[in-house]
Amino acid sequence: MNEKLIVELAHLPEEGMAVSGELDPSIFSLNANDARPVSGLEYNLYVQRFDDEVLFRGYLGASFEFMCVRTNKWFVQTISLEECAVAIEVVGGNIDATEAIREEVLINFPTYPKCDEGDNPEKCEIDERYLALDKPVDVEVNDAPSSEGDDRWSALDGINQFKDNK
Repeated sequence: MNEKLIVELAHLPEEGMAVSGELDPSIFSLNANDARPVSGLEYNLYVQRFDDEVLFRGYLGASFEFMCVRTNKWFVQTISLEECAVAIEVVGGNIDATEAIREEVLINFPTYPKCDEGDNPEKCEIDERYLALDKPVDVEVNDAPSSEGDDRWSALDGINQFKDNK
């Protein structure tokens, strides 16, 4: 597995050439609370130079673990781009396409990842115990379970201090 996709322009034939392989998952460098790469970035691209830019066309794909927005469970989904095209401006003797193809995969992440759209679709429903909306007043609604060590919402605990109590 490579860490970079570098094309040497001196060795690039005028008619172009095919390149394929897999880049290390570390190229994604995502935050711990974001999606997590499960595989490397596979590529099967045709590379061709046009004046002052190099065009990469073909397949990109990588698998990631996403947190379902409905069930809060992790699931695996493959981002697969069958016909992508990435153009990079020529500024030297070598072209490093790593960042450009990485970004191409990242911008195709699902906006609202749901486990029923994963590689192994699962039942994707919100636990109705936590749906207080549209329930009669006399029906007991439990609080959502707390996340261990999750302190993101503690800042809101003291919000009453800002109320105007006049």
